[in-house]
Amino acid sequence: TPRNHRPDEGLGRSRGGLTCKIHLAGEGGCRPLAFLVTPGQWGDAPQFTEVLARIRVARPRGGHARTRPDHVSGDKAYSSRHNRSHLRRRQIKHTIPEPKDQRANRKRRGSKGGRPAGFDSELYKRRNEVERTINRLKHHRAVATRYDKRAYVFHGTITTAAIRLWLRP
Repeated sequence: TPRNHRPDEGLGRSRGGLTCKIHLAGEGGCRPLAFLVTPGQWGDAPQFTEVLARIRVARPRGGHARTRPDHVSGDKAYSSRHNRSHLRRRQIKHTIPEPKDQRANRKRRGSKGGRPAGFDSELYKRRNEVERTINRLKHHRAVATRYDKRAYVFHGTITTAAIRLWLRP
């Protein structure tokens, strides 16, 4: 493979050319809780559990860090049986719409297809907070253009931008 195409550098081909993706978990105030950088061609759904596993929120009075959010919202790209079963196992409520093809496959299987996924349209309206968080991270030119060649350096750049988001009034 070409030198700039190594998977450990977080670069890969996508519609926009040689680029990377930032997968993000954020809290309600457009602040990032956890993120993951992957090559541009990697899908969203397989990264879902890894991003959730990176969430660590310290408790004010000490003790183990909180790792389980109260609720998760995501777009159709994060809809998969694996992700839904992971959320069920961890007893995390979620609002992830079911794509038409998955809905049709479930209906085609009849009673073995299971019941429809629950969906709260009011909670789903807040999903745009993650998109706004990524846009705020990209206000930092180094994040938006990815001048950094090495993945670990770019990870540090995103971390610095995330800290600045947390410190703003």
